[in-house]
Amino acid sequence: MDAALRLSAGIDRLNTFIGKSAYWLILVAVLVSAVNAIVRKAFDVSSNAWLELQWQLFGAVFMLCTAYTLLRNEHIRIDIVNSRLPKRVRDWIDLLGHVLFLMPFVLLMIWDGVPFFLTSWHQNEQSLNAGGLPQWPAKLLIPLGFFFLFLQGVSEIVKRVAVMRGRIPDPHGEEPVHTEAIMAKEMGGMPLDRGA
Repeated sequence: MDAALRLSAGIDRLNTFIGKSAYWLILVAVLVSAVNAIVRKAFDVSSNAWLELQWQLFGAVFMLCTAYTLLRNEHIRIDIVNSRLPKRVRDWIDLLGHVLFLMPFVLLMIWDGVPFFLTSWHQNEQSLNAGGLPQWPAKLLIPLGFFFLFLQGVSEIVKRVAVMRGRIPDPHGEEPVHTEAIMAKEMGGMPLDRGA
């Protein structure tokens, strides 16, 4: 179990680095969008490459931050039901959900995403729009993003088993997260305590 927890910590560090690096691409996308709009309005010049770059940057943020979102326990869940269940039941739901639903889906997406990317790469697939960008970098993000999500799924399974065995405290807190309480605190400018 100690080796598995060390592996989990390494995966968490990797996905934290990737997630915190990738979300800066939002700023790049905003800047590209602003420059594109200014140039289009001021000089009546437009470029499909700039528009496609915005889409690809958004796709990069979405795909590369998915694992970090899972690490932070920020994916959507049914809090109304989950928050009313005992801790042990919530732990089992998390474990079984990761093993039976997340991992098979992620493996399927990697299995289908790799040939999807490789075909595009071997063909040097280009945009159908005049002056557009190559398409294979965007298609690479699919298997890459799901690979990082797979790693994070492994990490979450290891941590959940360790929590259930009493080896580590729950990294997400012992109490369920009540989304409505967090939103109320955010709106009121109050400090957030994710464990409550």
